[in-house]
Amino acid sequence: MNEPPVRIGSLPEPSVALLRAVYDALDLPLPGLTDADERAYHVLLHDRASQARIILECVLTEGHDLGPAAERLTAWVAGAPVTYTPWIDKRGAA
Repeated sequence: MNEPPVRIGSLPEPSVALLRAVYDALDLPLPGLTDADERAYHVLLHDRASQARIILECVLTEGHDLGPAAERLTAWVAGAPVTYTPWIDKRGAA
């Protein structure tokens, strides 16, 4: 059962696009230190994770095409941008 490794460069473009869309959906900057920023971060992360799960479920169980699925997830992410203040590492500077 030793299969050769599969690298991103060997995958069809729609597969890569879907992987990138899922990554982009979940790659959020850490929130600032306020409670409001933390709440907004968690709500946005939950919403985006739910959207990614829906897309993946449609691809895996319903046989949806990967390219349009990636486009849909990308559109959902674009419609729900980061609105909280991201955390900035000031390296101890005041």
